[in-house]
Amino acid sequence: MATCFGRLELGGKGAYVEIVGDSYRALSDAPWARGSPLSPTLLPIASAKWLPVSQASKVVAIGQNYRKHAEEMGKSVPVEPLIFTKPSTALNGHEGKIVLPPASKEVHHEAELALVIGHKLTRASVEEARAGIFALTCFNDVTARDIQKREVQHTRGKGYDTFACCGPVMVTGLSADDLRVICRVNGVVKQDGRSSDMVHKPAELVSFISHVMTLLPGDLVSTGTPSGVGPLQDGDVVEVEVEGIGVLRNFVTRG
Repeated sequence: MATCFGRLELGGKGAYVEIVGDSYRALSDAPWARGSPLSPTLLPIASAKWLPVSQASKVVAIGQNYRKHAEEMGKSVPVEPLIFTKPSTALNGHEGKIVLPPASKEVHHEAELALVIGHKLTRASVEEARAGIFALTCFNDVTARDIQKREVQHTRGKGYDTFACCGPVMVTGLSADDLRVICRVNGVVKQDGRSSDMVHKPAELVSFISHVMTLLPGDLVSTGTPSGVGPLQDGDVVEVEVEGIGVLRNFVTRG
């Protein structure tokens, strides 16, 4: 089967997803590269496999960007954004499996709003950064919490394969300023916050990051998690819902 981007219609806004299958309206290229439909026919996607919305060169995530989450972790709110990266090999799509690593006994969910970068950004102003955000998507910054707590750096605890869940789609034309962010585990709400509660706002984050590293089209910036993070167990179904985007669903397995 071929891999490509597909275009959906969602509430009048542009919605895109990268999928494998033969039942969708395929695009000739990534949507930020102005990919055009290969066929005028809109086909169902029920038989398709959902991939991460972007094969990003990197995922840049933000720590402690909600005050209540910083409090529950026993940490202060950083004066400047606290950034870390998740490798591209951690990317995981809608309905993919989150694989619990043998080295960890405490893996947590972290529901987040993520930004999809639309063009190259280097040392961008806040306004340039805002214009460089192509779309928004749901994100689960899965974390091996016990490993994170005993190490100074976040790389190992955040970087396991399948630990960067994103999807189900990316949506254009949607403001990131005040969206509800929810996490459910087996149908029970565990996190419920709003993006308006962020300490550092989305465009500010993108600008700050771009002064450290160049952001490329398709890169993902995950903006931090509200309070209520907690454990995932083998057999759990975890969902991240962001207002106006949809529900990202993943299945937890021990291997």
